[in-house]
Amino acid sequence: MSAIKFGLQTYTWQMSFDRYRGRIGHILDVVAKAGCAGFEPEVCMLGEYTASPERLAEELCDRGLELGALCYVEDWRHAQETKEEAANAAAVLGYLETFPGTMLVLCQMPGEDRSELRDRQQNAVACVNAIARRAAEKGIAATFHPNSPPGSVFRTSEDYEFLIELLDAGVLGLAPDSGHLARGGIDPLRFFETYRPLVKHVHFKDISASGEWVEMGRGVADFEAMVRYLTDTEYRGWIMVEDESHRAEKDPDTVSVENGAYIQRHFAGSSGL
Repeated sequence: MSAIKFGLQTYTWQMSFDRYRGRIGHILDVVAKAGCAGFEPEVCMLGEYTASPERLAEELCDRGLELGALCYVEDWRHAQETKEEAANAAAVLGYLETFPGTMLVLCQMPGEDRSELRDRQQNAVACVNAIARRAAEKGIAATFHPNSPPGSVFRTSEDYEFLIELLDAGVLGLAPDSGHLARGGIDPLRFFETYRPLVKHVHFKDISASGEWVEMGRGVADFEAMVRYLTDTEYRGWIMVEDESHRAEKDPDTVSVENGAYIQRHFAGSSGL
């Protein structure tokens, strides 16, 4: 399993945004303590590091960690990016030039509902396709990360099918999340089996039988089967653990270290462990 690297996604800390925004050094210390190979921050979590990718690179180097991915979130409600969105995307692409090989993860901010569904889906994909094309020109690989709040426009199997019809697969892959898939009524392993060529980045999140987010290994997600399948199909990329449980919201550090211990127990042959 040496081609797979495990990391932590900073949404686990973002749920306590005011406490952890910009505390990259602290978060990286936890990532290292958890025994993971790197992390994936959302842009809003970078704080002062937003203006200095070199500083982030130094923090990572000091701990022997990698920037596995950078998650960029926008509304993308129009058929084309707004001027502000395009400027934000340009800044993100410029930031990633300091980190060759880092995955760009594009994620749409959920709305309040799913009204005008097809128009919103088409607009979102048009925008992320455009960003992915500009990223490819700079040698940056990009993926799209659907989510599952009630206002997300990509939640169900039908939504994903429509997404994949519109996706410019030449420049844009998928970054599916096991928990968001399950919440949308989709079997994560079956999804990987069906769309494996498009899967370029992965998020793991555990979920209970009743649909609540829980800590890794305490829910119904069959992570071992998913890792086994990804390994057997020569997946070469990151699996980022993104814990959104109630405990993680209160104590993201402890839960992240526990999740790292789970990874150590079950996937000790993976890179970075």
